[in-house]
Order: sequence, then structure tokens, then C-alpha cells
Amino acid sequence: MRSLILLFICLGSWTWAFAQTENEEGSNYMMDPAAIEFRTKMTIPPYGLAKVKALIAKLSPVGDKDGGETSVLALSATDFKNLSLREKFTYTMIHAEVNAQNCDIPENQKAIDKKIFGKLLGGFNEAWWSERQTDFLQENRDSVMKLIQESVLRSKRMGVNYKETIEQINGWQMIPFIIEYAKKTPKDKDALTLLLLLMKRGEYSEFMKSTSFKKLYGETSNYYAYLDYNKENEALIYRRAMGYYNEKKGK
Repeated sequence: MRSLILLFICLGSWTWAFAQTENEEGSNYMMDPAAIEFRTKMTIPPYGLAKVKALIAKLSPVGDKDGGETSVLALSATDFKNLSLREKFTYTMIHAEVNAQNCDIPENQKAIDKKIFGKLLGGFNEAWWSERQTDFLQENRDSVMKLIQESVLRSKRMGVNYKETIEQINGWQMIPFIIEYAKKTPKDKDALTLLLLLMKRGEYSEFMKSTSFKKLYGETSNYYAYLDYNKENEALIYRRAMGYYNEKKGK
């Protein structure tokens, strides 16, 4: 509930800030709350969901020992260990253990059907995974990829938490699945963003030398850099991503 309230506060601040910017300076950086909601929508896994939600509801935050604004809202080591692999997956997908009050204004969040962003917007708002959570994802990456595929096929939706997970574990093996999902879910342009991020992480040479890479991740780029969406750019991303996948698979 606390995070939801803070999200609404942030959204209110974003709307006001960009309304001011648009009216006073004629800026293109008007924030569309519907775009924010779509890009930050997460997929909730069903595995042990009621049990995991009940455990999370009982947690109390532990503040930063140095007096900073960061806090931890985490299960005890024993409770975390006692969760099954699928329950740990659900826990990690719906709850990030490290929390910091931070309202970043998401610029350029309008006409998202015409943009392929270079980065994901992020689903946990003001929180991020703890080291033990990222360790869990990495140490069980094969199982995690299978659970994501299973869940996406069931729900027909790859939430931003799933996309962030695939990027986190460098799940290049999922590229054909991501492409198939993107083709079946054309509204979700962040599936294309995920392919870009995987190529970037793998330092795929063709992509690293491209104009697209310079525009999205070069020295003059920013967090909200994007490519114009069109069929040509979409096809190019698919071709390059499959080239990267085939190169990795052949090694």
C-alpha cells in the first residue's frame, strides 16, 4: 500500500511537472500516465502466490544503518531458504527487497507505439532487487527462463519484471521466444527494447557498430533515447538479434 501511495504521488508530480513544461516552454516531454502504466505493468506468477503475499504482508522495513534513505524489506534468511524454487521466483518477481524513496520523472512517455526505447522503464518504481535475489536468479537461470516462458504462454503477457529478469541473467537463449512474443504482441514495443539490451550486454559487434547503438547508448544519448518505430527498424532488430543468437549458440 505504501509503495502504491508513493507511486500516485510520483505520478501526480510527473503530470504537474510536464504540464508546466508543455505549457510554458512548448516541450515535447509531456508524460502520459497510461503509457507509464503500460510500460511498468508486471506479470504476477501464480506459483505459491497466496503464501508469498502473506509472508510479504508481515515484513517490516529495516532502515539504512548509516542513516540514509535506503531501507530493506526482506524475508529472514530462514524463511527465504525454506521457499521452494518456484516460490522464490514469485517472491522475487513481485517484491524487490531494497527500497529507496526516489521519484524519477520518466520523460518522453507519450506516443509509445511509435517509439522503441533503449531502456526499460522499470516496474518496482522505488525499489530494486537485493544481492541474494539477483544471485538466486543467476544461479537458477535455466529454471527461471523456463518459468518465464511457461508464465508468458499462459498469460500472453511479458511484464517488465520478466523483461528485467531476462536482462539481469543475460538470457540470450530466449531471443527466439522473445521475437515470437513480440510478433504476437505488437503493442508491447519493450519486447524490442529487451532484444536491444541483450545485444548490448553481449557486445554483439554488428549492433555495437551500428547507428542504432550510437543513438541509443552513445556518448550523446540519454536514458530516454529511442528509435522511431517502423517495420524496417523492427525487422532490423529481429535480424540482428537472431544473428547474435546464432553466433552465441555456435560457440
